Amino acid sequence: MYDPGPRPRFNTDDKPGRMWRPPDSTAGGFQQNGPMSTSFTPDADTAALLAPGGRLRAAINLGNPILASTDPATGRARGVSVDLAQALAERLGVPLDTLEFQAATRSVDAVTGGAADVGFFAIDPLRGAEIAFTDAYILIEGAYLVRAGSPCRANEDVDRAGTRVAVGKGSAYDLFLTRELKAASFVRVPGAAEVVQTLRDGGADVAGGIRQVLLEVAAHDAGLRLLPGRFMVIRQAMGVARTRGPAAEAALRAFVEDMKASGFVAEAMARHAVAGASVAPPSH
Repeated sequence: MYDPGPRPRFNTDDKPGRMWRPPDSTAGGFQQNGPMSTSFTPDADTAALLAPGGRLRAAINLGNPILASTDPATGRARGVSVDLAQALAERLGVPLDTLEFQAATRSVDAVTGGAADVGFFAIDPLRGAEIAFTDAYILIEGAYLVRAGSPCRANEDVDRAGTRVAVGKGSAYDLFLTRELKAASFVRVPGAAEVVQTLRDGGADVAGGIRQVLLEVAAHDAGLRLLPGRFMVIRQAMGVARTRGPAAEAALRAFVEDMKASGFVAEAMARHAVAGASVAPPSH
């Protein structure tokens, strides 16, 4: 049975016939900045596959500020992933409920455990055992942050005996670096904020995370610096539990491709001032 642990932030609109809307949307529905493609044309059967309860429940990871964060004015989630969830709900003709988590692992658990219908994740083969991913809609770089006096000058310097690398437990960086680093050891903490603080406090020698986020940290802390380049390209995608079947997987893949081709993803990135990321290319 799915055990959600601490109660997630939960946004919903329980008024019949109304859908949840992002705080900056208009009263008439979700704001569109360009024409929508028609390649994703869901019917009642598609809605039943992706939102069998009559509402689309989307797991939102607030631990990745490139894709989602909390609006301080409203307390509600906002960002590219929220916009995509809202667009999918509107295309399916159902209301949207968002379940918000501070770490990717909790979003994964919500989808695989049946508490959420869809989620937003970095593609990883370990997660792929239970989650069927779409192709990526956004590409993000992973990078290393070190203290100013660190002997590490390049990414290749990190994988050495005695080097402690702080990562968010179960994050895309944790999963990837666990496979890639052979000599360094890991300090696994709950989330991105703890990763940076662990480095500051001396509990780790290197912090792994989203390049743009770490770049911002380094810009405001002379005691920290970013190593040049990247250690990975993070392919952010939508996902559905494999137990939903191939038809649900195919429908969600078609939706994501439509959102990229129509310009929706690029417009959402501009709307939320997303930097340090790019729209993923079309699936082949």
